[in-house]
Amino acid sequence: MAVSFSPSSLVLFFMVSCSLIGMAVSESMCQPTYPAHAIAVDEEDVNLLQFAENLEHLEADYFLWGALGYGLDEVAPQLVMGGPPPIGAKKAELNELTLNIITEFAFEEVGHLRILKRTVGGFPRPLMDLSAANFAKLIDSAFGYPLVPPFDPYHDSLSYMISCYVLPYMGLVAYVGTNPFLNGYYSKRLLAGLLGVESGQDAVIRTYLYERAEEQVHPYNHTVAEFTTYISELRNRLAKCGIKDEGIIVPKELGAENRMMTNVLSVDPDSLSYMRTPAEVLRVVYSTGDEHIPGGFYPKGADGKIAREFLKKP
Repeated sequence: MAVSFSPSSLVLFFMVSCSLIGMAVSESMCQPTYPAHAIAVDEEDVNLLQFAENLEHLEADYFLWGALGYGLDEVAPQLVMGGPPPIGAKKAELNELTLNIITEFAFEEVGHLRILKRTVGGFPRPLMDLSAANFAKLIDSAFGYPLVPPFDPYHDSLSYMISCYVLPYMGLVAYVGTNPFLNGYYSKRLLAGLLGVESGQDAVIRTYLYERAEEQVHPYNHTVAEFTTYISELRNRLAKCGIKDEGIIVPKELGAENRMMTNVLSVDPDSLSYMRTPAEVLRVVYSTGDEHIPGGFYPKGADGKIAREFLKKP
């Protein structure tokens, strides 16, 4: 029995066929061409990229809990790998704008963890202290005296965004510091993608705070700009490697081309992103100023070969 097609059916079949062919051709045209013997992920890349999982875990759970009131155990339990739940994490009192921002950040961090663990493997989520008390201790150290009442990042939107000022920037400078030491072409592509998003998150947070720079952070007699300055100065002191962190208002000598006092982005004298080594990052996130002594956000230390080796040394 002969099968007949209407003209309209033939036109539709032709259009679909052309579309599929076009997609196949476009796919081949849009993929980068790597040298024949290039290595996707070099052995030496693995530990460097796994180190980043510590920071991604910190951001993922902090953002998830702050926005949704639950963390990685609910959203992507396979990424937890049996690690302990974070200490003191809870839902923050966020307005609609801030909630939308932090929810997006949260799911972005889930994606980061997934691609990192899929590419280089991973380790169970380390024990993390996301309690209000831990943040209060950090802020007290920044100001040099105890704030009364203690700073609570979960109290309102502004407090939460000030606390977020602490997080993506450390990932940003860590990725910039890691970049020169990667060998594999896919490792570099992965890091570039992660760095792009961390930089974007940091820029959103800084812009949010810059718009409120002169606003007083209730109930304290300090402005938003002062909070960012003191936090940045604390991180510079803990890292012990000079100025690699700047608040949203700076003296002209630290501003772009020594002409600006506004400082929406934190950059070096050539307007490049600052970089930090794993040791510097650990000194800051441990809040001890010593990569060998855990504390701060990681009461028992970070994980992965790089972090564990520092913990073994006196």
